[in-house]
Amino acid sequence: MADFSPVELLELFQRGQATFTDRVDAVKPGQWADEALPGWTVADLVAHLITEHLWAPPLLAGEPFVEGRFPDDTNDLLGDDPLTGWESAADGSLSAFAEDGALIRTVHLQRGPTPAGQYILEMVADLTVHAWDLARATGGDRELDGELVTASLVLAEQLPEDGVPGFFAPPLDVSASARPQTRLLARFGRKDY
Repeated sequence: MADFSPVELLELFQRGQATFTDRVDAVKPGQWADEALPGWTVADLVAHLITEHLWAPPLLAGEPFVEGRFPDDTNDLLGDDPLTGWESAADGSLSAFAEDGALIRTVHLQRGPTPAGQYILEMVADLTVHAWDLARATGGDRELDGELVTASLVLAEQLPEDGVPGFFAPPLDVSASARPQTRLLARFGRKDY
């Protein structure tokens, strides 16, 4: 993994959150039920990110992952104002990562102990790819921040060649000379069109 300082990781995380927030803010009232990914609506996608960010504070506090800790119902997670629900979860995760020493801790994910620096990089990639998913689903701006793409590619290049069944669609073949955003999205099974 490329070396990122804690400050760089935190800045990337903030940018990733801001990118996703912009996409959530642009969702029109009639678009929440539109398909974002196979089997997921726009609302489901935003709820997924809310859950991911609700997990950061307890994981960084040393608590283990426990299935079912947070609601899995999209309506419960989004509430009456999905943007507010997202921003609240995002603020909590940002505060947890910004605590002194947070990025040198180990978190206990479903797959086992993971350095917090790796965990935040995974979250940056998740925010980046899902910002594209959300923009594609709602007709928004699909052009991603170049620095977020570059950082996310660091993680994407660590994935097994056949992807991660159950988590990501199988990778698509693209030329090594394709632009970074195209290579990143292909690694996560998405076609940049």
